[in-house]
Amino acid sequence: MDTKGIDNLLSQLRSTAGTAAAKSVDNAAASAGGADFAQVLKNSIDQVNSAQQQAQSMAQDFSAGDSNTNLHEVMIALQKANVSFQEMVQVRNKLVSAYQDVMNIQV
Repeated sequence: MDTKGIDNLLSQLRSTAGTAAAKSVDNAAASAGGADFAQVLKNSIDQVNSAQQQAQSMAQDFSAGDSNTNLHEVMIALQKANVSFQEMVQVRNKLVSAYQDVMNIQV
């Protein structure tokens, strides 16, 4: 069994986890300095959008028969886009829930 693809996927996941940890530390430091929540949210949505567009482009290239596009890379890009979208949906759900909780507070 060829484990090159699996090793590549694991290394990408580890680097993504390291990047996310670094961003959360940066975001925590920036929030202490007054980071704009709307801008952080917009940047996150833009990143999800670009991941989805990149995955779609790679899938189209692969289906068109482009010899430079590898099936493993296409599948990894599609999974990354899916995971980032699911994460964004969960964040949205938490924000809506928090908003509803605040609205239900009796004054």
